[in-house]
Amino acid sequence: EDATWLSERVWSTDRTRFPERVVLNGEVRPCFTPDGFAWAVAIASSRSNFVDGSLRILPFMDLANHRDLGTEEVAGGTMGTFGTTRGAEIRTGQKYAAGEEVFVNYGPKSAAEYLLEHGFIPQQAKTTAVSELTFEIDPEDRFYDDKLDVLEFETYESAPMEPSQSFDVLYEPGRDGEPDPAIVQFLRLVKLGGKDAFLLESVFRKEVWGFMGLPVSQVNERDVVDEIANACSKALEEMGGIEETEEVKQQDEANENSPLGLCAIVREAERKALARTVEYMQREKEALDLKEYYQERRLKDLGLDSEWDPESADFGDDDELNYGQTRLPGGGDLDW
Repeated sequence: EDATWLSERVWSTDRTRFPERVVLNGEVRPCFTPDGFAWAVAIASSRSNFVDGSLRILPFMDLANHRDLGTEEVAGGTMGTFGTTRGAEIRTGQKYAAGEEVFVNYGPKSAAEYLLEHGFIPQQAKTTAVSELTFEIDPEDRFYDDKLDVLEFETYESAPMEPSQSFDVLYEPGRDGEPDPAIVQFLRLVKLGGKDAFLLESVFRKEVWGFMGLPVSQVNERDVVDEIANACSKALEEMGGIEETEEVKQQDEANENSPLGLCAIVREAERKALARTVEYMQREKEALDLKEYYQERRLKDLGLDSEWDPESADFGDDDELNYGQTRLPGGGDLDW
């Protein structure tokens, strides 16, 4: 879209200044065109480093290739005689000989992110399966404005949440497919309604987002579990339309560095992440009755979570007090 806008509004108005093609090293290449723009963005993206909160292209450092082990990300630093000039630095935990290639780490990214941003997938990223899911508050929800108010003012001061949010579902060796707690917290608010809607009253406004960090009610929790499981199942069904034949799979595996082979790795990783998440949510659904919900927690806070036993009741020195009372009504000896 950016390239189309630039082509229509800027490049096409002056082709002398913005030529469509240029000769580079004896080869004709597209320049100020959508293809040339895509090439330039890909080069900038693949060679940039995230330093001091921004993506930056750093001379010389942009030449360093990635290695999984024994390397660190390019980090911010200082330089100059007095160390007051902002810069960047490469640190390493190993020794290098003169003339030996120096490697860095491009950071903790999924296979899809590595392929999109750098054009390859390192071995470490292949063992981690990641897929993205998007959820949003239904604009037709009768409590839409209240929920929007909670997201805008009571979530995160630095970056309040929007009514539509994208999350990663992750699976890697040693994990059981549990989704990010932030997904569950957001969806508890999305599904809040019915008898639980009292939590959206203004008296709870500054606390409701914190309440969503723990199970609200069995009905709400079941809706959340179903929403995540259904989203994963739908994504898997959509991916089922691009199933490969066994012959094509073998070709991809034989040449995993080809474009098709790399895409096959990403697709298989996403399938695995979605499938493991569905399995986890199915187990969660079977254990809903074992969770502690808001009303139970509230009763515990008030000390009302157990049956009254007259023999163990202790009203102090006042025999006229009833269970749960600390003083008699009007017994404060107040001078009105």
